[in-house]
This record gives sequence, structure tokens and C-alpha cells, in this order.
Amino acid sequence: MSDDTPESDRVPGAPHPRHARAVIGHDQAAADFLASADAHRLHHAWLITGPRGVGKATLAWQIARWLLADGAPGDLTIPADDPFARRVAALSEPRLHLVRRGFDDKTGRLKAEIGVDDIRALLSFFHMSAAEGGRRVAIVDAADDMNTAAANALLKMLEEPPKAGIILLISHQPARLLPTIRSRCRELRLSPLSPEDMTRVLAPLGVDAGAEALAALSGGSVGEALRLDGQDGLKVYAQIVDLFATLPRFDRQKARDLAEGAAGRATADGDPFDLRITLLDRFLTRLARAGLLGAPIPEAARGEADLMVRLCPDGRAARIWAGAQAELSARARTGRAVNLDPAALVMDMLIQLAGLAPAHAKA
Repeated sequence: MSDDTPESDRVPGAPHPRHARAVIGHDQAAADFLASADAHRLHHAWLITGPRGVGKATLAWQIARWLLADGAPGDLTIPADDPFARRVAALSEPRLHLVRRGFDDKTGRLKAEIGVDDIRALLSFFHMSAAEGGRRVAIVDAADDMNTAAANALLKMLEEPPKAGIILLISHQPARLLPTIRSRCRELRLSPLSPEDMTRVLAPLGVDAGAEALAALSGGSVGEALRLDGQDGLKVYAQIVDLFATLPRFDRQKARDLAEGAAGRATADGDPFDLRITLLDRFLTRLARAGLLGAPIPEAARGEADLMVRLCPDGRAARIWAGAQAELSARARTGRAVNLDPAALVMDMLIQLAGLAPAHAKA
């Protein structure tokens, strides 16, 4: 695979999870897996769940290296110069198989789903690699991407697991999987990362400035933080905060600048309309929480805390803003479906949101 070929399991602008050398912030999940292995109760299928971007794939690849290299008890760490680690990083380890949405050379795009042929290839891998002996490992990233036929084929495999085979399934939304698939797996559930852990992960990736603010906006998801960083998300969020700080006067020029940015062309890094809708959604969510829990800490933009206390001083105001957030999300989906002008749609939303402020803001 060439270096510029898109990979469905990699965040644009970030290294693939197989290159990560450590799992940060998920000590309990790692300990649960190691305890099972040390007790010789290693299940044949593991379902690694949690919000998108919190490190599920990083943990899966760390487990895969450990399994293939027969790692030491109680420690998932495998040295970078270990032959298994080098082959895993190069996707050349014969006892490892990766299932993910592939790249379609005909369309020049990633495929929309994991199909039944992908799962059949996994079954062939287990049959063919059995002759080599030793443990064999498969990673499915993400299991949520399987179509119905693929899910049924995987279920049959889980019902009759391959000897010495271990399957690591990554799922952002496990409720979407067949209950019978979930019931045949041991689950490792990962939680959003703390701001401190987020900073530890982001710094080696070159995200030093704004790491704390990105952690606040991304909900503990490294993947989301990297997406926001790649699209200048902090700058756009600061525009939102700056605009709402003008209320109740409402600076139309600032609103127009924010809205017109939504009309830009979508790129591999993201869609400017989706970015603004996402950040407006998060602003309103943080605003509503301020009325119930106090000012957000840490701030995601300068002056955010004082602004939110002013605009949402109590629980009644929180309910109003929460309702606005739900309505905004619905309108954005409808507007996108009928191809409304992105800039006009965002401007209309901003005007309506501005109208809520005078009645609920603290004097």
C-alpha cells in the first residue's frame, strides 16, 4: 500500500494506530485483558468498545503485538525493535490479518462497508495460517462497518472459533451489532480520556498549542481532537464565542464571517459546514451544562466561561439552550438533505439563537 492511499481506520493527518508505541489512559482495560491471559482464560473474541477516537484501535494493535510476540505476563509493552513489532507495523506479519473498509481503485474512494467477501478472506486466513502453527490474530476495524451478510458470516465464525485464533473487534457503537455477536465476545470498554491524558497523547503528534482546549471540545477523543486541529477548529470555535459575546447587540458582520466559512469546499480533512454545525452543537451543549454545573473547565476559548455564566445562569436557561441544541441538529440534517445553501442555513441558525439570549441572559 502506498503512503498516500486512504485508510479507513486512520484519522487524516495522524499516524495509523499500529505505529503507536503505548496505550495511554486505559490501564484498567489492559489489566483486564492481561489478567485473563495470565489465568489461561484467553477468550477467542474480544469486543473493544467506546467513543470514537479514544484509543480502541491503539489498544487492539498493542494486544495483537503482545499475542504474536508471546509478551511477558502483566505487561503489554513490546519493544519497537522486536521482529514481530516491525512486521506488524509494516503489515507483513503472516499471522496477523486486518479487516477494514478497503480502497476501491475503480472509484478512487474507500468502500462504504465491510462486505461478506472480507469476512470470507478472514476465514481463509485462519485456515491457511493454521499450518504455520502458533497463535493467529485478526483485527476488525470497525465491526460497525459490516453489512448484514458480513455480520452473519462473522457470527458463524464466532460460533465455531478457529483453533489458536483470536479476533479483536473494534466498535464505536456496539448496540448496532447483532446481539449474538456481542454475546460471544468478551468486552473491553474504554472511556473518554482525561484532559491530562489527552495532552500526553497529543503532544507527540505535534499538537502542543491548544491541546487543553482541544481536549475540552473533543470530549476525550484523540481522533476528534486531531480532526478539529486539522480544520482550525479552535479558531472557528473562538469565532462562535466571540460572536455570542456581542449579545444582545448581535454583531451581524461577525455572524456573516462565521456563516460564509461554511460554504467552503469539503476536503479530505473535513467539511467546513459540518465543522461549524458540530462546533455550534458543542457550544450549546457546554452552554446548557453551565446552567446546571457552572462554568466549563477548562475553557475551549478565551472568555468562554464568563460568557456562559452570563448567558445561562440557571437550570431554566439550561433547558432553553438544550432545546435549541436539539432543534439546531435536526435543522442541520434537514438542510443538508435538501441541499440548502450552507452559509444561508448557518446564518439563519445564528439569528435564531441570538434571539434566545436577551430573555435568559444574566443582567
